[in-house]
Amino acid sequence: MRSFRKEIALHLPQRMDFRNITPEVEAAVRESGVREGLCLVNSMHITSSVFINDDEPGLHEDYKRWLEQLAPYDPSPERYHHNRTGEDNGDAHHKRQVMGREVVVAITAGRLDFGPWEQIFYGEFDGRRTKRVLIKILGE
Repeated sequence: MRSFRKEIALHLPQRMDFRNITPEVEAAVRESGVREGLCLVNSMHITSSVFINDDEPGLHEDYKRWLEQLAPYDPSPERYHHNRTGEDNGDAHHKRQVMGREVVVAITAGRLDFGPWEQIFYGEFDGRRTKRVLIKILGE
């Protein structure tokens, strides 16, 4: 079995935003040479996410509004105990928990084996600094 590892660095300046990383993952699958296997894609930070959904701007705006309603940004230590540590990103940890850490996609005939409209996204919930996403590919 072949194993391939690649990291991609992302810097989204907005506090909360989404970026389609499907092209980078597809390039890593091609680079790996794996024809049949699995591709894991995960955020290496606790205030960001990787998820699969449709690349539709209205949906992304809905996610942002929904997440902000669930865990509104509030840097004060009154709302989030985490902010008592000197941080201001308690909300970002909650948003990441809801959106998830990683995705796994099958590789078939050397390509990501998606359903209709599926794409891989990076979700940022505490922007302003560079973060990493791990792509790990296993297979033959």
